[in-house]
Amino acid sequence: MASGLAHRSAPIAGKPRSYRTAQTHIRFLIKQQQESDAMRNIDSNQLIDGARFNAFHWRVLFWCALIIIFDGYDLVIYGVVLPVLMQEWGLSPLQAGALGSYALFGMMFGALFFGTLSERIGCKKVIAICVVLFSGFTLLNGFTTTPTQFGICRFIAGLGIGGVMPNVVALMNEYAPKKIRSTLVAIMLSGYSVGGTLSAGLGIVLLPNFGWQAVFYVAAIPLLLLPLILRFLPESLGFLLRQGRDDEARQVLQWVEPGFVAQPGDSFVKANLKTAGAPVVQLFREGRALGTLMLWVVFFCCLLMVYALNSWLPKLMASAGYSLGSSLMFLLVLNLGAIFGAVGGGWIGDRLKLQKVLVAFFIVAAVSISLLGFKSPHGLLYALIAIAGATTIGTQILAFACVAQFYPVTIRSTGIGWASGIGRSGAIVGPLLGGALVSIELPLHYNFMAFAIPGAVAALAMCFVYPRPAKALPVSQASAPSL
Repeated sequence: MASGLAHRSAPIAGKPRSYRTAQTHIRFLIKQQQESDAMRNIDSNQLIDGARFNAFHWRVLFWCALIIIFDGYDLVIYGVVLPVLMQEWGLSPLQAGALGSYALFGMMFGALFFGTLSERIGCKKVIAICVVLFSGFTLLNGFTTTPTQFGICRFIAGLGIGGVMPNVVALMNEYAPKKIRSTLVAIMLSGYSVGGTLSAGLGIVLLPNFGWQAVFYVAAIPLLLLPLILRFLPESLGFLLRQGRDDEARQVLQWVEPGFVAQPGDSFVKANLKTAGAPVVQLFREGRALGTLMLWVVFFCCLLMVYALNSWLPKLMASAGYSLGSSLMFLLVLNLGAIFGAVGGGWIGDRLKLQKVLVAFFIVAAVSISLLGFKSPHGLLYALIAIAGATTIGTQILAFACVAQFYPVTIRSTGIGWASGIGRSGAIVGPLLGGALVSIELPLHYNFMAFAIPGAVAALAMCFVYPRPAKALPVSQASAPSL
């Protein structure tokens, strides 16, 4: 019958349009019948890329963003309590800068270790471990009585803060539809700025009324939400396929694209499910070496600016004559500006090249930070701080989206983790640099000019990052499990 239909479906010149339409429909039925008789090979990358944004994507976005909100809260909290701690414990600027760096050392090791560990045990388990670390030990910070106790808790909390970021970025990037991928990752990571804003806002209310310890007690909330996070957050699809967890992978794909219905003979192909050699070595193969090194420079410079400003902006503004409340308000505006920079930059990045957006943002960051050190009217000063937040913290958020798109899925968590981990050395230098500058009592504008120089360096480094699309294996070589 199929051969007869095929014979009659041959195009006939001069026939009316309705007849040609009927022939097209017949050819479609033949093709559909042939496909149903054979095993389908489904490329899950294409399925995810072309999916419409739905309830499943909302769920992933919500839980990842919520985790990042508290991640940002726990991180920015030190800059909020720093002026009070310096007074209560008699810390010098250098001691305060060193104390702030303990969490950043933890973040560096956490990003390097947990970013790679997720390739072995999955993103979901690693995220849960990191939530316990950063939430539990930030809570314990509120019960410390000495700088040593405080520093130990900050270091362990930093392990979780640094480890959770590359995993939620990789997870959101993996499930986001291609046409809005940068926007969704930027929206999720803007939760970091929401957390920083929440930290500054609660600091304004809690510090004068309940003391600095109360600000740390809020960090217990993620521990209470952990059972819900484990229930509703999906595992990485790439990890499920590599582990042969067929039923779970099939269910996730149907959540991603509700119109997709799995069939018994289906084989779901995921490009490059396995890599030869250690994941870290893969970061430098297939023409990625220069891009990897430049991304590490970008992360170093950007995180230096972010943590220098978050740690020392209130103290610098207080030394310039502003009250503690006003200084904390500057920190709040800095993080509010970051939200608009991240979301706006992600939206532009989905329409233009994200690389170009990052270069432009770094240049604006260098200019705006340099201008902060000069006497300006209040309105202009707030505007400059908001722009600085948009183009430093906001740009760091976009940089995560950029590095997620730079690496294939099999080494994405490792790539993000190592970029973040290497970049944390810049985050460590930032507070130390601020402490050193404050201790030698330089004029205010010299402090901010020193913070601005890394922006120019990052803009230059970003010019040498050339995204390389992941190479898909032929179906016959994909080693995909049958579902």
